[in-house]
Amino acid sequence: MELELLNEQGQAASKYDAPETVFGRDFNEDLVHQIVVAYQANARQGTRAQKDREQVKHSTKKPFKQKGTGRARAGMTSSPLWRGGGRIFPNMPDENFTQKINKKMYRAGMASIFSQLAREGRLAVVDSIKVDSHKTKALAAKFKAMNLESVLVIAEEVDENLYLASRNLVNVLVVEPRYADPVSLVHYKKVLVTKGAVDKLKEMFA
Repeated sequence: MELELLNEQGQAASKYDAPETVFGRDFNEDLVHQIVVAYQANARQGTRAQKDREQVKHSTKKPFKQKGTGRARAGMTSSPLWRGGGRIFPNMPDENFTQKINKKMYRAGMASIFSQLAREGRLAVVDSIKVDSHKTKALAAKFKAMNLESVLVIAEEVDENLYLASRNLVNVLVVEPRYADPVSLVHYKKVLVTKGAVDKLKEMFA
């Protein structure tokens, strides 16, 4: 699979021969949807909580007499049928949202995403991404010169300068290959991969 090799100005200088096993697969929409949903579900925290009829603050006194009112009989106002009453099946803080994805499925899904990005022209290769300073301004100017607004950079190694320079840019994310995730790959408009990172991606997802 031939990918665009960009220069410092963001122009396609030549072609880069990438492994077909990672960048030349057919797109499997169902599998990609499954790993994206699972990744988002596994990131959820079970912090929400609701109260059952035992936990809500209500009096246990009978609201009105049993007979003669024409209304349905009621024993206490904490009933789930009443406004302000407890929930029948409340959400609890220890709720588990995780979904299991097999390693083979995850590797195939990630390779499918990379392949589709390459076909759509949203993925390109660069020699390296380096900055001489930790100033955000320097990296922002570099991406502006390359005409990149929303970009995910997968670098072989993220040094301190690159990390500090990129962390305040809203539409820029710089990660190492092991931290590349399906949600970020789908979210950003452009994905830049360094030559060294291509070899690591081949080891991980081929």
